[in-house]
Amino acid sequence: MVIFLRALFLLVVANMLAVTSWASLRCPLFGVPREVITHPWFIATLFDAYWAFITFAVWVLWKEQSAGARILWFVAIILWGNLAMSLYMLSELFRIKTSDQLGEVFGTRRPGKIGLPAVLATLGVVVYLLSARSLFTA
Repeated sequence: MVIFLRALFLLVVANMLAVTSWASLRCPLFGVPREVITHPWFIATLFDAYWAFITFAVWVLWKEQSAGARILWFVAIILWGNLAMSLYMLSELFRIKTSDQLGEVFGTRRPGKIGLPAVLATLGVVVYLLSARSLFTA
């Protein structure tokens, strides 16, 4: 099961990097047409995605005992979504060796390291700020 979960989350990371790179090369982040942004299914899908991100983040906030790690993981998850969530799971899954230890991944609280979430949160803010710059330069 550990190998399957590692492979699954590696696939999610690879897929999210590929699809966001592909989309970024074709359209600026804030260049989505008004017709798309105002479409009811687009709005419903965004709400669905962000409630899932928040649900996952609540679990991470419980697991991580450091206030710094909690804040940084929350920012990273909100900005990067499934990419950050998969990287969190991979960091947890590579701490263990066997399926017998999956309880440690899902039910053990951690002191909280801030390295990975700090990098993700910082990169997320930079990407969004650089993308938003296009809104102000015409």
